[in-house]
Amino acid sequence: MAKNAVQSKSTRTLSLRDGPLFLGGATAAVLLFTLWYFSDPWTDFSNNPTNPVLASDCVTAAYCSSAAPDADELRHDSPNSTFYDDPGLGYSIEEPMEDWDEKRREWLENHPGYAGDRILLLTGSQPSPCSNPTGDHLFLRLFKNKVDYCRINGYDIFYSNAFLHPEMRAYWAKLPLIRAAMVAHPEAEWIWWVDSDAVFTDMEFKPPLRRYRDHNLIVHGWAHMVYEKKSWLGLNAGIFLIRNCQWSMDFMRLWASMGPMSPEFHKWGWLQKSALPDKMFRDSDDQSALIYLVLKGEKKWTDKIYIEGEYYFHGYWLDIVGTVDDVTERYVTIERGVRGLRRRHAEKMSGGYAALREQYLSAAGYGKGSWRRPFITHFTGCQHCNGEHDPKYESDSCWIGMVKALNFADNQVLRMYGFVRPDLSNASRLSVLPFDYPAAEEEDHW
Repeated sequence: MAKNAVQSKSTRTLSLRDGPLFLGGATAAVLLFTLWYFSDPWTDFSNNPTNPVLASDCVTAAYCSSAAPDADELRHDSPNSTFYDDPGLGYSIEEPMEDWDEKRREWLENHPGYAGDRILLLTGSQPSPCSNPTGDHLFLRLFKNKVDYCRINGYDIFYSNAFLHPEMRAYWAKLPLIRAAMVAHPEAEWIWWVDSDAVFTDMEFKPPLRRYRDHNLIVHGWAHMVYEKKSWLGLNAGIFLIRNCQWSMDFMRLWASMGPMSPEFHKWGWLQKSALPDKMFRDSDDQSALIYLVLKGEKKWTDKIYIEGEYYFHGYWLDIVGTVDDVTERYVTIERGVRGLRRRHAEKMSGGYAALREQYLSAAGYGKGSWRRPFITHFTGCQHCNGEHDPKYESDSCWIGMVKALNFADNQVLRMYGFVRPDLSNASRLSVLPFDYPAAEEEDHW
């Protein structure tokens, strides 16, 4: 059965007429979202087993780094024949992939510098410009946030604004992209899908891969909502890790077979609706399809799926944006008392300082109620590309919250360049950081 725990809250809505291409999750009636939001999915916490996150799970670079390969070794392509030389091999999600584990193993033997738990992060948007005047600017900032995170932590990133299958659009579009990326990146052990409207709000925290050594698909969710309530909101398919292996190749084809490229698309919509009582719309969607497979799939699938709820692998933005000022002050307080954390350093050295900081965060917790920086803040129900949002939100709360989260994350980057935004609601004002900050006060710059 899929694994475990429950913490944080979210759902997702998507406009079919003008939503971002790669927003995850399903289109739902606003009433459904409102009813679910006030149903308090955390009331069963005490009845659910937990698996606490540990620093030794590899949450900072110092716990999981390995010797860097020689740059020339990485640039050199072996002259030996590999799967790329097979004219019958394709990138389309409709084409079966056989012996992928063996193909990858042979490729890695020919390119030994790429061994290890490498991660490729995927994200994207629709091919056309946004109708909201600030939508494309927000896309740029959201992408910059992901680029910053990947650069600091040594991950590769690919941004797509193309449909790789003519029928697989909206929230289904990510599956053909992931399938193609697995073939294009045999060096990547993990493919990490992250919705365009998600913000990395802890630039130092890394996915605790050691927790997942026996699993192939990691998705954030709430076990009791999946197994007991059978809710289509029991997990969030907008952010997940999937291992680059034969199991995943087969699972992706199965998952995609419930999408619009399938002649049985409408049948799958009815089957999902009958299995998930709170699903109020008829079309098959990626999230309901995944939950259906978790509930009714064969053991070979369910045993390899891990439902993560112990940290903000996906954090609902309304739970988070109101806390970031307090979180900032707590981190500043730690740094005032730890000279090593105040030392200026090159951005490439960030991992060691993250490991040092981790010693002072042991009592902070990881999920809801924690004063640790939330790992990922997901702006579900906010459609920045078309300017719409769930009506229960205040008129501009989505955009104010998004800017605040982006500035909160960007401050962690700017700090290593000698600057900081003193007001998280103002992206324009910067302050110069003096030597030994925060023991000394920052100076206004502009």
